[in-house]
Amino acid sequence: MKKQKKSKFTIFFHNLWKIIDRKIVLPLTKVVVRLSDYFDQSGRKLEMLLSKSTTLLFLSLFMSIIIFIIVDQKVLSFSENSAEILKEQKVNVVYNEEAYVVEGLPDSVDVTLIGRKADLYFAKQSPSHEITVDLSGLKPGTHKVNIKYNQALASIEYKVNPSVATVIIYPKVSETKTLTTDILNQDSLDEKLVIKKVNIDNDKVIVKGAEHQLARVATVKALVDIKKLTTQEEGNITLKDIPLKAFDVDGKAVDVEIVPEKINADIEIASPSKELPIQVIPKGDLSFGQAISSITTSETRVRVYGDEKVLSELKYVPLEIDVSGLKTDHKYKMELMKPVGIKSMDVNNVTVNITLGRSTSRVVNDIKIKTRNLPDGYSVQGVSEDDIKVAVTLKGVDSVIRSIAPEDITAYIDLKGYGEGTHEVPVEVEGTDPKVVYTPKTKKVSIKIVK
Repeated sequence: MKKQKKSKFTIFFHNLWKIIDRKIVLPLTKVVVRLSDYFDQSGRKLEMLLSKSTTLLFLSLFMSIIIFIIVDQKVLSFSENSAEILKEQKVNVVYNEEAYVVEGLPDSVDVTLIGRKADLYFAKQSPSHEITVDLSGLKPGTHKVNIKYNQALASIEYKVNPSVATVIIYPKVSETKTLTTDILNQDSLDEKLVIKKVNIDNDKVIVKGAEHQLARVATVKALVDIKKLTTQEEGNITLKDIPLKAFDVDGKAVDVEIVPEKINADIEIASPSKELPIQVIPKGDLSFGQAISSITTSETRVRVYGDEKVLSELKYVPLEIDVSGLKTDHKYKMELMKPVGIKSMDVNNVTVNITLGRSTSRVVNDIKIKTRNLPDGYSVQGVSEDDIKVAVTLKGVDSVIRSIAPEDITAYIDLKGYGEGTHEVPVEVEGTDPKVVYTPKTKKVSIKIVK
């Protein structure tokens, strides 16, 4: 039984080897033999070619030329000098900043580097290249100093422009100044809002610098920039890190040290407003024989927003209309202009209807003349009885001028610019009803100003 099993195994492996020999070993052997024959013949041919003296000569010459070109290019690449310009390099100054002030040094210089390209590349990449001027051993006065470049490589040549500076060293002095505020970009604030109050956390600052610099400082301001507000609503808001700046009498900035450099401020934002009547003011002369019978507007009142002081002085919002040569009733569509100091209004356009009628006249006597803009400490008196009262002619529609009472008429003289002595002054007249034309019968009066 054992002999039969061995025989079967032997037959199996014998057959397997025949297959491997026929399919793998024999084809590979043929390929190897063919390649060996080819290279053997080529080797003999190459050996015969190289044994010729002319072939070796040309081959040597060709290799020499190639090597020369390679070496020559390398030499040019690594030994050729080049130049690089570093523009506007910051100048670092070493000195006692607490005790002295330095003038005359440029803020930046240009540096020209000369050397091999590889060295220039490393020099520019090095973090150590900087411009320094060491003034630590110098006393107050005028000095000529060299501006030096801390080069990263000894193989680099450099030129600094300018390379020398004349500096003046001053003793540093200090002075206490009162801080004021200046509001910037107010136009960026909502039209219905105003900055009512700015409370700064410190109203005194110390200004440091040379004596002649401090002499120029007229004011130090905290520059409150409205654009930096985080919100625009009524109420209080804190604005931090407000920069401080010193200025001379002409409003030019003065370069001095300010301690502290920045402050904080509490800003109160308000929205003051006031409702005012719209008053139509006709301008120009109507057609002959015509007068204004009535004036009606689509809006009679308007709410205005602005500074509280401006609002307190406003009595109405004027709307001027040119009625020159008007013969018949007319309708106007007008834009309501903002009075000076008013930022916003809730009404911007108004329709005005003007009705005309037949013109008549009436004279109102004994209107007392008042004074305006009389200087403090002075008094005024008329030269005669006729110089303290005036008759006023009213022109308008009969029903309108009949309703005008003497107290509705104001006659006055403007004494702005007049001093002590006797003067002849024009008389001005105005009334409460814009439909009426008011004319003084006496154009000038004689008055005496005494102290």
